[in-house]
Amino acid sequence: MTGEFSGKAPKAGSGEGCIALLRGLGREEILEVLSDGFCQHCESLLQTRIQNLIDGKLSKMSISNGNNTEEFSDSWSADSSSLGLSGRDIQSSTKSTSWGSTQTPESVYSGKRKGFVSSSSPASVSKQPSINHSGSDISLNDGLGGVSSNGSNSSMSEEQKEHIRFLQVGRKKDFVNIERIDGKPTNILQGLELHTQVFNVEEQKKIVECVYDLQHRGQKGQLRARTYSEPRKWMRGKGRVTIQFGCCYNYAVDKNGNPPGIIRDEEVDPLPHLFKEMIKRMVRWHVLPPTCVPDSCIVNIYDEGDCIPPHIDHHDFVRPFCTVSFLTECNILFGANLKIFSPGEFSGPVSIPLPVGSVLILSGKGANVAKHCVPGVPGKRISITFRKMDDSKRPFKFSPDPELQGIKPLGNTPLNRSLVQQNRQESKTVTRNEAPILPKASSKSFLIEKDEFPPLKSLSSGTRRKG
Repeated sequence: MTGEFSGKAPKAGSGEGCIALLRGLGREEILEVLSDGFCQHCESLLQTRIQNLIDGKLSKMSISNGNNTEEFSDSWSADSSSLGLSGRDIQSSTKSTSWGSTQTPESVYSGKRKGFVSSSSPASVSKQPSINHSGSDISLNDGLGGVSSNGSNSSMSEEQKEHIRFLQVGRKKDFVNIERIDGKPTNILQGLELHTQVFNVEEQKKIVECVYDLQHRGQKGQLRARTYSEPRKWMRGKGRVTIQFGCCYNYAVDKNGNPPGIIRDEEVDPLPHLFKEMIKRMVRWHVLPPTCVPDSCIVNIYDEGDCIPPHIDHHDFVRPFCTVSFLTECNILFGANLKIFSPGEFSGPVSIPLPVGSVLILSGKGANVAKHCVPGVPGKRISITFRKMDDSKRPFKFSPDPELQGIKPLGNTPLNRSLVQQNRQESKTVTRNEAPILPKASSKSFLIEKDEFPPLKSLSSGTRRKG
């Protein structure tokens, strides 16, 4: 076929003949054929999708495998190039992302080592039904969005706009990496999920500005002492700023002898209003379950080179919990055993890119068996980790927030039923490139000791010094 309509009648059952007929029809005629029997809203949604196909706005992902390149439709919103931000310290990500999730004989190395090329070594991604990306700029009146610049949105109700945004969320739940645990082959990534395009560009900008405002307040001493922590950057990878809300979590034994975990007799500031709106959306959009609504969070503010060493999150927090990423895409490593070569330079069997605006869910063996770490980041980054405290570990003066009670996920309406069904389907196995051979671990390993995380006390920004 040349792509031109020949004018001949197609043979019965000929797929190519049907395509030829469609090519001979105009846009309005195609819309009339495909939308017959639709309600007004569904017809409008179909029209938008057809227009996007015509305009060529459906993004494609390219994944290199040696000298070969594989292209396919962006089936689950993982192109972070559309999520770049403007404004202070907001960088546009230009990478298309993919995931490697099967075990390879060699580890993935990530970090900045002179003369060594870091690699996340993904090769291919399982394909799922295509989801339209055209409405990512739709603003919602839910406390996160701003005023929409797209005039066509004004004719839609809030419910319709939310459903369109909900349908665009990409969901990957088939991560696999088999390692032997207690002598048994085990998928240590069971329970991991990655949800992309949960927060669009304008929403990311608003959240980032909120975080910087909180940092400024912390530097001025306007937050509680255990809420804000800005350590002296005494070595590479050790300058990460943390802001805690809901509870005071102690990363290591402190000067008062408190063990790692939630300090029940310490108070920190409550969750900011904007963060509660983020939680509500994640529950409504089936990212987090309504049975595990977070009541605490920790904000991490990274400069270039800052990292999080290998660890498993404390069991004072129930599963699942999640991390939302902003400003710069980076990799997170997973493995039953992660190697430490130097500050910010780690290796492990699996590396997962975290697009900006995405939410990584950790549960099951992915949270309890596999360790995870974030190597030295390539640029400024912000992450917000939301967690629900174990009821028996909550601070003594803690009171549940009424705003976070009774949040209900979007129901099984005709508009989103197809996506709910899609999420229940099994995806194809994902494969990766073979990773590079690793350098030998230095005898001066970056040990995970009491100062692997910043001390829980407020320090002024003026006390920082170069590493």
